[in-house]
Amino acid sequence: MENPGGMQARTVRPVPPADAERLARELDWNLLRSFVVLAEAGSVTRAAERLGLQQPSVSGALKRLEESLGKRLIDRRPGHFALTEAGRLLYDEAVDINGAILRIGTALREVEEAVRGHVRIAIASHVACPLLDDTLGAFHRRHPGATVSIGVSASRLAVDEVLARRVSFAICLLREHNPKLETRRMFREFFGLFCGPAHPLFGRKGLTLADLAGQPSVSFVTDQITDALRPVTLMRAAAGLDERVVGNSAHLEEVKRMIVAGLGIGPLPIHVVREDVEHGRLWRLPPYDDPPAIDVHLVWNPRARMNRAESYLLQALKERIEATPMAERTYW
Repeated sequence: MENPGGMQARTVRPVPPADAERLARELDWNLLRSFVVLAEAGSVTRAAERLGLQQPSVSGALKRLEESLGKRLIDRRPGHFALTEAGRLLYDEAVDINGAILRIGTALREVEEAVRGHVRIAIASHVACPLLDDTLGAFHRRHPGATVSIGVSASRLAVDEVLARRVSFAICLLREHNPKLETRRMFREFFGLFCGPAHPLFGRKGLTLADLAGQPSVSFVTDQITDALRPVTLMRAAAGLDERVVGNSAHLEEVKRMIVAGLGIGPLPIHVVREDVEHGRLWRLPPYDDPPAIDVHLVWNPRARMNRAESYLLQALKERIEATPMAERTYW
């Protein structure tokens, strides 16, 4: 990473470790917020931009925090920027603290008979799930005073938002289970390989995997052997597609756009693009049997303090999932 603000390596002046009572009295919570942004930004320059501050102000905030704690939190030297062990521990705690402060107003709400409040949902691109749609509709009819916002992002970022308590819950793919979060499998979908009208394989029947060998491809940013779309990565490898991915995106619509435009062959959820196939915008390619299955999960933070609207909608989703057999939550 860059050398933040062009600063040289320095030594934190030794200060006896702060005791818990003094920290509770004297620690400036704004310093923790600045530290979280700095740790996530990876440099003083980018952190200053995100915070709307000058670089010296960010560096000064870090220095005051390190002196308050008596610990060096970030190892900074030319061409190097990394959290120390103490910095990593503090970052985990500071994320929780900042999330709690952001949501502290929830604890002060007036008790009303009508359910009010705002629900923030982080969702993976183009989630097509009748169970979700029906639950949202029923929730609005029952609680018209509540409001909802849905932000689309990569699954990894959606999980980060839940951890930081910046959203009520997420609906996304999961690479691995995080012990700090609770999850429910919401539905299962299957991926196939597709090409667009400009591709030489479009409209051809009786194709085999051998016909795909060496063809250029496009895909999702999570289509990697160590990420959430690992089964899709293995399907692309079995098809012998060119290892160089010529285009990628976190958004399904943009991956589909690149496929239709002819950049290459790419994976898409079969049930989501059925209409595109029927209208001649996409063509299904092998493998036709045993397509890879991908699970989409409901993810929430059990330590988050939720308003009534958030609690009611989350509970409604969990109950709907529990009451619906998996066969009815599996989409082809």
